[in-house]
Amino acid sequence: MEKQWYVVHTYSGYENKVKANLERRVESMDMADKIFRVLVPTEEELEIKNGKRRTVQRKVFPGYVLVEMIMTDDSWYVVRNTPGVTGFVGTSGAGSKPTPLLSNEVRMILRQMGVDDVKTRFDFALQEPVRIVEGPFANFIGSIDEIQLDKQKVRVLVSMFGRDTPVELDFEQVEKL
Repeated sequence: MEKQWYVVHTYSGYENKVKANLERRVESMDMADKIFRVLVPTEEELEIKNGKRRTVQRKVFPGYVLVEMIMTDDSWYVVRNTPGVTGFVGTSGAGSKPTPLLSNEVRMILRQMGVDDVKTRFDFALQEPVRIVEGPFANFIGSIDEIQLDKQKVRVLVSMFGRDTPVELDFEQVEKL
């Protein structure tokens, strides 16, 4: 089983309290090998009040907390029964396991928060053939036309209807052939 990110619904305004409660429970219940990180998605915002500028942390998704974990019965129980947690997002019924976030959703949220560990190692070269592994062009094969290291994106030329069509993708959406 691999670790993935899940969204937990909380009472609005209790996100930081839930984060602290969950981190304490992970430690006291010895779940550090299954529950890794708990994040309250925030971003810095410039606020001007009474003519004074100041930077404040604004919650991106009020009422929600992100949890990086390996989903097992035990880890699900620990998170679900943490005080302030009302449930997981993405469950299909009572007692069912939640659906994890997609990797590109996680990257977008972490970038928005300014978390640095989103950087990806990229060792492809121009004109190199690649397979697209994620998104609407999954399983298409093309060649790298442009590499944008600062944006962590590549432009891949994919043959469609007998013509090369450029497709812009994240680094994680392509793999070497």
